[in-house]
Amino acid sequence: MTQPRTVLVVGGGAAGNAATILLRRAGYAVDLVEAKDDWNATAGSGITLQGNALRVLRELGVWEEVEASGFGFGSVGITAPDGTVLHVQDDLRTGGDDLPATVGMQRPRLQRILIEAVRASGASVRLGTTAEILDQDADGVCVRFGDGTEGRYDLVVAADGLGSATRAAIGITDKPEPTGMAIWRVAAPRPAGVTRTDLAYGGPAYIAGYCPTSETTLYAYVVEANRDRAAIPPASYADEMRRLTRHYGGFWPEITEHITDPAKVNYTWFDRMLVEGSWHRGRVVLVGDAAHCCPPTLAQGAALSLEDAAVLVEMLTGADVWDDALFQAYHDRRIARVRPVVEASVRIGQWQLDGVRDADVPGLMGRTMTMLRELP
Repeated sequence: MTQPRTVLVVGGGAAGNAATILLRRAGYAVDLVEAKDDWNATAGSGITLQGNALRVLRELGVWEEVEASGFGFGSVGITAPDGTVLHVQDDLRTGGDDLPATVGMQRPRLQRILIEAVRASGASVRLGTTAEILDQDADGVCVRFGDGTEGRYDLVVAADGLGSATRAAIGITDKPEPTGMAIWRVAAPRPAGVTRTDLAYGGPAYIAGYCPTSETTLYAYVVEANRDRAAIPPASYADEMRRLTRHYGGFWPEITEHITDPAKVNYTWFDRMLVEGSWHRGRVVLVGDAAHCCPPTLAQGAALSLEDAAVLVEMLTGADVWDDALFQAYHDRRIARVRPVVEASVRIGQWQLDGVRDADVPGLMGRTMTMLRELP
């Protein structure tokens, strides 16, 4: 009896979880290792999932749970800082007409849904574990883990995020670079009138926005110039975010009332990265944030990561030989889609940072989102 091919997935975020589920469905033996003991099950506030992300989540078999747990909507509002609605634009259904344009949901809930799907797939999961040494030959990879154990695999999928140690271990030197902006995020109760994302450009922050994440919750965010994180005591996070949000009108006063616990406020710099060269070395291949990241100005970070996993597994299952040509074809297919999104996301943020009107930004957003209607 032929033994199934073996795959190690390093990292249990969106890309790693998706790859694991799809690889197991294809019949491969899969080990997933995740550095965090809790599998990042409680991290984060909210996430905006556009149609192309929902399309992959449906492929993973979790769409019904996502739909039930999140809040679907089909438009975005642009407001003045005082809350006056200036324009409402219908969102493109980038996942197809049979899916909502957008679903907002609590990030920990999405992670738990994916965790349950990974567990149900039959993959072997080890938490609090890292891949320390990767020793390759023509047929596979011998891996030594942080706990001293070893394993041999036909393929290693590096899904260990923005600061990927696996990326560095295989000699890919690209690193994320800050764009000059940073975001404050918090989860809060949803005012009854919040039924879509609204964005205010201007005021004391570059962007102030919120997204409903369930019938009772939303996540809110404000974007400003990045500051030295070491100079912002974590105990002051709620005060810092309120300092910005209290100047906004509309639903913001009600949201601001609930920004009280600094432990629930997240502060993150915007980064950008795109590995232009090959996304693999031998039998180790990058997916998701390990290969690319962009500011959340188009809400495409998780979507691109999910797409990477789906495309890679599709190509693996359709190939008899896993070789450089296959992995280069994966890179070429994905970078043609990822590069315009990364560049557009950075440009939209730069438009705000520079304070210079860029008349093409609305067109750029429209062209980029239209492209995402196509299958990845």
